[in-house]
Amino acid sequence: MTRPEASIDPATCVVRNTGATRGRTWAITPATSPTRHLHYGRVILAAGDGPIRFETGERETALVCLGDGAVVEVEGTAYSLTRYGALYVPRDSVVSVAPGPGGCDLAEVAAPVTARHPVQFVRFADVSNDPGLHFVTGGPSARRDLNILVGKNVMAGRIMAGVTFSEPGNWTSWPPHEHAAMLEEAYLYIDMPAPWFGIQLVYTNAANPELVTVVREGDVVVMPKGYHPNVAAPGGSINFLWMMAANREDIDRQYGVVNVQPEYAALGSGLDKGRAERR
Repeated sequence: MTRPEASIDPATCVVRNTGATRGRTWAITPATSPTRHLHYGRVILAAGDGPIRFETGERETALVCLGDGAVVEVEGTAYSLTRYGALYVPRDSVVSVAPGPGGCDLAEVAAPVTARHPVQFVRFADVSNDPGLHFVTGGPSARRDLNILVGKNVMAGRIMAGVTFSEPGNWTSWPPHEHAAMLEEAYLYIDMPAPWFGIQLVYTNAANPELVTVVREGDVVVMPKGYHPNVAAPGGSINFLWMMAANREDIDRQYGVVNVQPEYAALGSGLDKGRAERR
C-alpha cells in the first residue's frame, strides 16, 4: 500500500515543549508525524541518575549534546559529549548514556538505513574551526551563524544535523527554500529562554501558508515539504537544531541542494559553503 503524500498539518507537524520529560522519549516518529524516515527524541537525565541503555536497531543515530555533558559508550569506547558536540552511532548498536555532574540533555536524531557506518565523534570546536562546516550567511536582517554537526564530515546514509543561531530580531532560512524531493526536516528550538520566541512558517502557497505558529524553547516543527522561513521576536534570537533525513539513502543525503522560492531566487540560498562535492 502506497503511503499518501505528506501534508503540512499543524496538528501533526508541531510538538510543544519536548524537553519537559526526564528519561528517553520520542517526539517525532513516522507513526505520529508526517515524516517517513526522520525520528527525533530526547535523552534527559539529572545528576546522579543511572545510565540509560538502548539499542539503535535498524536506525542510524546522531546524539547531539544540548546542555551539560554526557558520557556515551558505544562498542566498548566511551565518548565525552559537551555542548553541541555530536556522536554518530550506526544501526545495530548498543548505547549507554550516563549524565555528567550537571545532568545531561541529548537530542536523538535517527532514521532507518540498510548500511552500517562506523562510530564517529564530532567535537563542536572542530566544527567551529572548519569554514566548510561553520559560516555566517544571510544579508541584513537575515544574518545567522550556521554550524553543520553531521553533514559532509560524517559518513552516514540518511541523517544530517546542525545548529543555527540568528542575530536578534532576524529571519533565518531566508531566502525561503525547500528540498522535499530529497530531504525531510525538522527544527528543534533551543537556547531561547523565556520570554523570547519566534514565528515559524511552512508553506507551499505563499499567499495562504499552511502553517504559521509561535515557537519557543523545546518546541519542534516538522517540514515534510514546502518553504520554511522563520523570524525571531525583536530583541531575541531564533536558534534551532535542524535535523534532516534523506528520502533515498546515500543519494539524497546532500546539504545545501535546495530550491529557493522563485520570487527570491536571485538572492541565492546562502548555503553553498556547506555543500560537498559529489563524486
